[in-house]
Amino acid sequence: MKLDRKEILKALETITIAGEGKNMVESGAVANVITFGDEVVVDLVLHTPAMHIKKRAEDDIRKTIHELISPEAKVKVNIKVETKENPNEIKGKAIPGIKNIIAVASGKGGVGKSTVTANLAVTLAKMGFSVGVLDADIYGPSMPIMFDVENEKPISVTVDGKSKMKPVESFEVKILSIGFFTAPSQAVIWRGPMAAKALNQMIFDADWGELDFMLIDLPPGTGDIHLSIMQSLPITGAVVVSTPQAVALADAKKGVAMFMQDNINVPVLGIIENMAYFTPEELPENKYYIFGQEGAKNLAEDLDVPFLGEVPIVQSIREAGDYGRPAALQTASKIETVFEEITRNVVQEVVNRNDSLPATEAIKITTMAGCSAVKKN
Repeated sequence: MKLDRKEILKALETITIAGEGKNMVESGAVANVITFGDEVVVDLVLHTPAMHIKKRAEDDIRKTIHELISPEAKVKVNIKVETKENPNEIKGKAIPGIKNIIAVASGKGGVGKSTVTANLAVTLAKMGFSVGVLDADIYGPSMPIMFDVENEKPISVTVDGKSKMKPVESFEVKILSIGFFTAPSQAVIWRGPMAAKALNQMIFDADWGELDFMLIDLPPGTGDIHLSIMQSLPITGAVVVSTPQAVALADAKKGVAMFMQDNINVPVLGIIENMAYFTPEELPENKYYIFGQEGAKNLAEDLDVPFLGEVPIVQSIREAGDYGRPAALQTASKIETVFEEITRNVVQEVVNRNDSLPATEAIKITTMAGCSAVKKN
C-alpha cells in the first residue's frame, strides 16, 4: 500500500485547530507531510502551549487519516509549539533553584484540596524529590496543622548579605504559611493588595534552596490571590481537585477555565477526584458513591485534560490531617498506594509538559530519583 501525499493533505483540510478559525492546512499549521509506503509523518506547528489542544490535534490527525485514507496507515505526528507573544499575558519571574511550580486549585472550598496538596508533597519527598509547599490560602491556612508545625516559626537567615525567612521543615518538606505569623484564633482581615504583598514576601524573601517541586496550595475560587500568584511566578502547571458532586464540578470547571484563559495560559496537568467513594472496612469489596460516581473523571474527559486519579473517603485521611502526619506516610496502606499512583501521574504530566512545551516558563526536571515507575521517552 502506498499513501498519496495530496490525498492526505486534502483529508487534513477537514480538521480545524481550536482557536485558529481555519483548517490546519489553510492556517499553515501543517508544516510538512512525508509518506514512506504505508507510513506517513505529519509535521505540525501550533501557536498555543495548551496540552489539551496539542493532544486533540494529534488524535484528530490519526483518526482522520485512518478514516479517510487507510485504517492500516502508520501515522506519526511531530508537533512543535511556537508561542506568539501575548502583550496581555500574565507572566511571573522565576525563583532561582526552583525547577517546577505546581498550583493546586479548586473552584469550591471543602473538597479536600489542602489534604491532597499535603499528601502529594510527602509522596514526592518519599520518591526522592526535594519539595516545598507554599500555603497561599491566606484566609484559611491549613498546612501548619496538617504537618504538625502549628507552634513553629520560620527563622531569619542571611543569604548573600540579605535577611531571608527559612521555611519550616516537616517530613522532608519545606513549608511557609501565613499561619506561622498569626495566632490560631486570629482572623486575617486583609484586602487583596495586602494579601498579595504577604504572599510575595513568602515567595521571594524566603530561602527555599534547591527544589524539584514547589506546590502552591491556592485558596478556593478564582480571585485576587490567584492572579497575584500568576503575576509573581512562572507556574509549570495546575492540578485541580474536586469531588464528584455536581455543585463542586461546576466550580472546578471554572477553575480549569481560569488557567486556560489567554492572559493566564497555564497548562492544566489534570484533575484529581477526592472523596470518590466510601468503602467500609468490614466490606472491602463494596463501594458507596456518596457524592456521585466518576463526576471529576467525566469532567476531565469533557475538558480533554488528564484524569490523575481518585481518592476514596477513608477515616484515616481525616485523622492523619488532624494529627499532623499526612496519610500517605502510612506504610503499606491503601492510602499510600492511592497517593503514590496519583503522584506518579502528576510527575509524568510535568515531564510531558516540559518535553512538549517551551521551557521559558519552567525549568525541566533533572532527576527522576526514586520514581522508576514514571516512564521517560
